[in-house]
Amino acid sequence: MEELIVSIKIYTDSASDLPLNIVKENDIGLVCLTVNIKGEFLEDDLGQTIKYDEFYKSLREGELTSTAQVNVFTFEEAFKEELEKGNDIIYISLASELSGTYNSARIARENLLESYKDRRIEVIDSKGVTLGQGLLVYYANELKKSGKNIDEIVKWIVDNRTKVEYAIILDDLQHLKRGGRISGTTAAIGGLLGVKPTLKVTKEGRVVPGVKLKGRKKAINYLLNEIEEKAVNLEEQIVFIAHSDCEEDANALREKVIERYKFKDVILNNIGPVIGTHAGPDALAVIFIGNERE
Repeated sequence: MEELIVSIKIYTDSASDLPLNIVKENDIGLVCLTVNIKGEFLEDDLGQTIKYDEFYKSLREGELTSTAQVNVFTFEEAFKEELEKGNDIIYISLASELSGTYNSARIARENLLESYKDRRIEVIDSKGVTLGQGLLVYYANELKKSGKNIDEIVKWIVDNRTKVEYAIILDDLQHLKRGGRISGTTAAIGGLLGVKPTLKVTKEGRVVPGVKLKGRKKAINYLLNEIEEKAVNLEEQIVFIAHSDCEEDANALREKVIERYKFKDVILNNIGPVIGTHAGPDALAVIFIGNERE
């Protein structure tokens, strides 16, 4: 009897902020978090339903947006389709510290495995966000293409997820405060004239305030210095640049990164509405693999 060759379907959610072409070309499954804009819940589907520039324009004009996690039913429907085809699933989620989405996926997994006992659904907490989560999805897909099995891919993600380094600068902390992610006092200090706050992602996947820098130029140099200090094996890895509607800064940063460092490639994309709701406009981040995060 011929052995059935099981395919692996890689899933992520829209908080990963991967470029849409990468998701489509590699048939990566996507479940969408939603954003409440003017009382209407819209899918954050990587810039298709909500155009990035329009979203940030509304934030700049003072529009208050909120976000909602992916529910259990959405995961069950998405996963079931793949299980019916006989595929196994690896889902890489937004940090469980930042959203209940991971938990929804865990519940969906338990429910589905009762009916699909021979299949595997691996639900992995990225302990990250935006293109740091996207980085793990990207590499997981590369491993799949190179013929690695599900155990090898899962092991790589788990071994490397807390080595993903984030250097993030914001324009201010007001959106994080509004979303309840930081206190009002912290936001007030960050809002001092010309001070640009930075953020760090902890080993557990929490987003915490980092150093404060005077002026945008210093802040952008900080991003380059973080690469200098923390990146490892540059020639073997890809650096990811995420921005919330500050394309000029992002492109200038990309040029400097290419000029100074020998990364294999640079992937640049917008921060989507879900993460953008909390980061606000003009956030800029550089994300890469380093040593273990603190």
